[in-house]
Amino acid sequence: MFFEGSEKKVEILVHHEQLSLLNDLSDDFWSELVNRCHAQILSSIRNEHCKAFLLSESSLFVWDDCFLILTCGETNLVNSVEYFIQQLGVDKIKHLTYQRKNEYFSHAQPSCFGDDIKRLTQYIPGKALRFGAMDSHHNFVFHQDNDFQASIDDKTYEIFAYQISEDASNHLTRPGLQANDIRQFLRLEQLIPDFQIDDFVFQPYGYSVNAILAKKYLTIHITPQSDSSYVSFESNINLIKLVPIILAVLQPSSFDLLSYNETEFEALTAINVPNNYVSQSLVQQKLTNGFLVNFANYILPKQQFIQATEFDIAGENHEL
Repeated sequence: MFFEGSEKKVEILVHHEQLSLLNDLSDDFWSELVNRCHAQILSSIRNEHCKAFLLSESSLFVWDDCFLILTCGETNLVNSVEYFIQQLGVDKIKHLTYQRKNEYFSHAQPSCFGDDIKRLTQYIPGKALRFGAMDSHHNFVFHQDNDFQASIDDKTYEIFAYQISEDASNHLTRPGLQANDIRQFLRLEQLIPDFQIDDFVFQPYGYSVNAILAKKYLTIHITPQSDSSYVSFESNINLIKLVPIILAVLQPSSFDLLSYNETEFEALTAINVPNNYVSQSLVQQKLTNGFLVNFANYILPKQQFIQATEFDIAGENHEL
């Protein structure tokens, strides 16, 4: 069973003196915004600073002055951005960033990155970049082109793990698997002690978790099927320091790191990425909006031959 785990992501900052996203907009507004991209809200948690919605396809986080939404599968996230703009107006937006990574089967998507930014630029002028090689793992980033300058303290970290180990895949596809089993397997208590957690186990496979503590957040999404396994992490806590734990649990054949405004990226990866992983791509760019973006792709080189993958020609195969 195939599912496209790769996410699309948008972060919108608003002029806080004009609008409080956390207090001025109802849950019905956010529910409709999510529906527009063909996803649904499953549950939510909140504290004084943040509300986190767990979605049928990934997550939505809302703070007073910004919101972040990630969607996977065959969602069309630009629909949600368009809804926000049409309801509240461009003048409320302080800055917008849209990000999309390479998919396993991009031809099955309702749009490509080029389609998405053509729609966005009908409302907002911007710049687009690609981090990573086109024929390998990469991320596209579109950002609004205005006078906004990010604070150096505004840091975000992302990890994308591909082809997790057979042991990890088998564990995460066990029949009857419960949320608490997955929490223990991922060592969440070690990764994020004291965080408030909201999670969901999908049937027959898949897992999502949102976690918040004051203004801090973490979201994890797991597609564990062996033929298309993918696990994503996103947070404003330093995930690079947690790489040794994450790799020990998942043992992926490759993974990507992406950070915004981590000035010690090179030093941190040198310390925390095991030597058996080899860097395939390193990209660093200071954007005109003030964000320093670092992207790195790592692979675990094969030491021996493996078998070719056979599939059912008459079946419903995305490969065809």
